[in-house]
Amino acid sequence: MNSADPVSGYQTYDQPSGPGRPERNQATARRTALATCTIADIAAGLLGLWIVLYLLDANQANPFVEFVHGMADWLSGWAQDIFTMDTEGLRVVLNYGLPAVIYLLIGHGIAARLNRV
Repeated sequence: MNSADPVSGYQTYDQPSGPGRPERNQATARRTALATCTIADIAAGLLGLWIVLYLLDANQANPFVEFVHGMADWLSGWAQDIFTMDTEGLRVVLNYGLPAVIYLLIGHGIAARLNRV
């Protein structure tokens, strides 16, 4: 295992192919797994960034903050108002944090399954 691997347990490109699976299929699976991880990480990162911006009282009229908030709303639309707390900060952390964790778990779980030999 190469010490520079982004995620431990994932097969690197320089490892030999296993029995029963051609090398080209393994490379495709690894690339698909990497893309899946990347998409999940970006989604979770945007949600986490919105949580931080909200908690730090970022200027919501700023175009960058508006973009992050819009993307976070879109990514967590299915989970909005699961938690209805009186404390606004805690509500934002839970309603945007839960989808972030779920995206990470599902994305990395799918990637690990694709990388399994």
